Amino acid sequence: MTLLLTHGDLRALLDVDDCLDALREGFRTSDAVPVAGLRVRTDLPFPGTATALLPGLLPGVEAYTVKVNAKFPGARPALRGVICLHSGADGALLALLDSATVTAWRTGLAAALGTHLLAGRGEVTGVVGAGAQAELVLRGLAALRGMGALVVHDTDGRRAEEFAARHGGRVLGSAADVAAAADVVVLATWSREPLLGPAETRAGQHFTSLGVDEPGKRELAADLLEAALLVVDDRELASQTGVLASSGLPATAVAATLGEVVRGEHPGRGSAEERTVYAPVGLPWQDLALAWTAYRRAEREGVGRRIDLLG
Repeated sequence: MTLLLTHGDLRALLDVDDCLDALREGFRTSDAVPVAGLRVRTDLPFPGTATALLPGLLPGVEAYTVKVNAKFPGARPALRGVICLHSGADGALLALLDSATVTAWRTGLAAALGTHLLAGRGEVTGVVGAGAQAELVLRGLAALRGMGALVVHDTDGRRAEEFAARHGGRVLGSAADVAAAADVVVLATWSREPLLGPAETRAGQHFTSLGVDEPGKRELAADLLEAALLVVDDRELASQTGVLASSGLPATAVAATLGEVVRGEHPGRGSAEERTVYAPVGLPWQDLALAWTAYRRAEREGVGRRIDLLG
């Protein structure tokens, strides 16, 4: 029997602190897995793309994940799909989980962790792109360091207003306005043109760029990335589909991975005046970290519905 975990189930099961702990441990240990995770993407003859991430593996977890997503920018939600959680012992399908929920949580909270480790102690946080991922970044930052003032911009003015109202922030008219007001800027957009360059930023700021997860997407200009301490989640993926691919920068532009920062192999921010950037693509093990956390809690608490796919 397979456990079906819907969006509502996952909202009840996932806890910010537990998920941050699971992600922090994953960044610390995931390099020890001997099988590399794959990210496969294809265009479609429709207004969207298809992406698969597999296998999600972590040391000490006797299971793995396979995630299949449809990404349609004009839809709400823009990402839809399923995460399959399989037993590592016999391949049994342990659970099917709503991928939009897990992806928002793991992307947002991993970004919050990276932001916390790299950013200075600025008092104002800025959000460009007021969607589900930005929601989880703010929840993670609130747990990790507390939240000060908030400024928000989105091309959808109503969505920006609603986001700002939920979080006690104020709406600004552009990404540049957000960068002028904020010490920490989180970008989570579909942009294919740089939203910020050196002229719109200042020394000491931190930028987390979540939107550059496939070819053609850009949020930060190449010269801003070159001027900053650039940290990614995976060097190879950053070169293939992430921030390096989109900006034309060489692999040497990356100072460290977040795993290296978590393990203390790189110090992260070197001074209060240094610009820092965290630009992840998103890794298969992150799906496993949260899917396994949700599955074990669901088993303990009797959440979800059992289905027989073979019956």
